[in-house]
Amino acid sequence: MLWNTLLLALRAIRRNLLRSFLTVLGIVIGVAAVITMVTLGNGATQSVSDQIASMGSNLLMLRPGQRFGPGSEGAPNFKLADVEAIRAQVSAAEAVAPMVSKSATAVYQAKNWSTVVTGTSNDYFQAGNWVIAQGRGFSEAEERAGKAVCVIGETVRDKLFGRQNPVGTEIRIKQFACEVIGLLKSRGQSGMGSDQDDTVVMPLRTVQRRLAGNLDVGMITVSVRSASAIDAVKDQVTRLLRERRNIADNEEDDFRVMDPRQIAETLTGTTRILTMLLGAVAAVSLLVGGIGIMNIMLVSVTERTREIGIRLAIGALEREVLLQFLIEAVVLSSLGGLIGIGLATGATIGIADLIDIPYIFDPAVNLLSFLFSAAIGVLFGYFPARRAARLDPIEALRHE
Repeated sequence: MLWNTLLLALRAIRRNLLRSFLTVLGIVIGVAAVITMVTLGNGATQSVSDQIASMGSNLLMLRPGQRFGPGSEGAPNFKLADVEAIRAQVSAAEAVAPMVSKSATAVYQAKNWSTVVTGTSNDYFQAGNWVIAQGRGFSEAEERAGKAVCVIGETVRDKLFGRQNPVGTEIRIKQFACEVIGLLKSRGQSGMGSDQDDTVVMPLRTVQRRLAGNLDVGMITVSVRSASAIDAVKDQVTRLLRERRNIADNEEDDFRVMDPRQIAETLTGTTRILTMLLGAVAAVSLLVGGIGIMNIMLVSVTERTREIGIRLAIGALEREVLLQFLIEAVVLSSLGGLIGIGLATGATIGIADLIDIPYIFDPAVNLLSFLFSAAIGVLFGYFPARRAARLDPIEALRHE
């Protein structure tokens, strides 16, 4: 009986293909929108996590002031002695890199490019997981003497040299020439949206003397040997700096020790909330599609009143008529769900590639969207089906 009822439902759908297509269009759009939004949101979340992780493994970042970034006026900068103290007294610290950053214009022949010049040590490359694609890092003699040598990022190379190998050439930073000794492997955007490849890295003393004009250290990055030791190292560094900066027990820190895991948790939490919000908004179109199915099924019941009357008159049970129209609604909504899944898959792969985020197939979202579309067919198809099943056969046969 169920098979015959299914065949009747499919025959009725086939008789009005255009109307059936327009009926399922709302479901198609709703399912595709939900899956696309959720999948792209998951990809964006993964992308943010990967970019934060690319900043460095087991990394701590120290800055003066209580705000992370500009706006630490009144808080004294770090000194090179603070860096040496962390190296000597924090045994779990694998690499400790002082940093001074200044904006400057790099010039090569007739080309120039405004970039960020970072003064640091070789520990910077280790702490930040930087890979030198061509050339080398700084020698100890170059760091001690503050020689005018630099390692540049891929963006600077592209703007000044094109595809030319920059190693061994000289660029001008403000009033002094700097030999390019290395090229960093491209890393793309950071989790904050900044271009990590737009950088020129020099020995710390070079930047302090020639660009900053002082011996201050604006930031310290600490790479920890093991992820399990991060919290312990954070406490040790905090106590050490409080002691060195003469901060009393009842006073707040005038510096901040930032764990990139906190940044990752904040950003991924935000993207998850936005994904849920967009998914919920897209799900509204599924309800609109369900209302469309109910509307068309009501029209179908009216058009086929005489057919229903004949079936009831020759012995069809109410539940058989109910099942027939219910199956029609479920088939329409399920078909819309399958088409929506296929459309969403193609659209998501294309958009993810376009905006450079990973495509992450989520079977749970796809299955849930399909089941939800089928449930909508049951929910919105039941009322028209019940109306058809309760028709009086005599009145139905008189219907024109």
